[in-house]
Amino acid sequence: MTVSVDSTTSATANRTTPVPGSASGAQALRPHAEDAFAAELAALAEQDDRPRPQRWKLSPWAVATYLLGGTLPDGTVITPKYVGPRRIVEVAVTTLATDRALLLLGVPGTAKTWVSEHLAAAVSGDSTLLVQGTAGTPEEAIRYGWNYARLLAHGPSRDALVPSPVMRAMSEGMTARVEELTRIPADVQDTLITILSEKTLPIPELGHEVQAVRGFNLIATANDRDRGVNDLSSALRRRFNTVVLPLPESADAEVDIVSRRVDQIGRSLDLPTGPEGIDEIRRVVTVFRELRDGVTADGRTKVKSPSGTLSTAEAISVVTNGLALATHFGDGVLRPGDVAAGILGAVVRDPAADRVIWQEYLEAVVRERDGWKDFYRACREVSA
Repeated sequence: MTVSVDSTTSATANRTTPVPGSASGAQALRPHAEDAFAAELAALAEQDDRPRPQRWKLSPWAVATYLLGGTLPDGTVITPKYVGPRRIVEVAVTTLATDRALLLLGVPGTAKTWVSEHLAAAVSGDSTLLVQGTAGTPEEAIRYGWNYARLLAHGPSRDALVPSPVMRAMSEGMTARVEELTRIPADVQDTLITILSEKTLPIPELGHEVQAVRGFNLIATANDRDRGVNDLSSALRRRFNTVVLPLPESADAEVDIVSRRVDQIGRSLDLPTGPEGIDEIRRVVTVFRELRDGVTADGRTKVKSPSGTLSTAEAISVVTNGLALATHFGDGVLRPGDVAAGILGAVVRDPAADRVIWQEYLEAVVRERDGWKDFYRACREVSA
């Protein structure tokens, strides 16, 4: 027997319902994708005349346009959410239109979480059906839990059942998200096997099951450098179509990504952004790419790579922090002294080995580079 699940009993409450002490009625520090880009999603939906899979808010073409950006026939500009190969996005969107789940794989900082959130927002109009993977994630986070007061008072019943975000997505035909899948214990990971292969979630305590309705799918993310707590079993990996998100191909592409995200974050934090900081952004990106790749941009000098990942996400964090320093303790213009401390913190993770690598890079590369004297002095000052 199949049982429907009342979403009002979910542990993940409807996000439109005011919660005491929440940001309801006030400006959220970080709005969900479907809220932050509601105007773009509405414009796409209005002009989207292509076939849509059942319960999708947009067609696959419109979902890809939402992520990659473009200009609609009426002149509406859709901002890029992901800067990278178009085919990667097309494969990811197409996967969600089939019965295969999607696994976004990549090194830290390749926008896996960002892409999964925007995919869910464009497909289902709701990116909040989320399971955050950790070493302590219990089975109930993926399957279901119980309201123990009702369970003790009346025994197992539908009223006592607390559906997980995945169960809600199955019953409502929406997209669920599982972040950091490889950090979840192996026995909990394998809870997904029946859900993804049979599209059902048994509830043996009630003698029932939840069957996924059309429109349901799942997006998982995993880190392929830090493999987390547990690797995926071959049985579970076969249930996913894996899409690898690469690091930005060129320095220009990475500068563009960092600039866009810093501008978005800066506006949300009331930090002034402008073209004056582009030189420092390019400098941060150059340093990160050279140390990450083990060679300078011109290919002439080999350098040692530190233990950190030096990802694009870390570059965004360094520049955003530098912008805050420039705003609150400077003249509002991003300068070398504003980003030097952030770079040091990102590079020197191992105080012994990484500090030596950083000092060698400063003296052999940065010191000799034209136009980098202010940056060299700022880095030397914070590294002393």
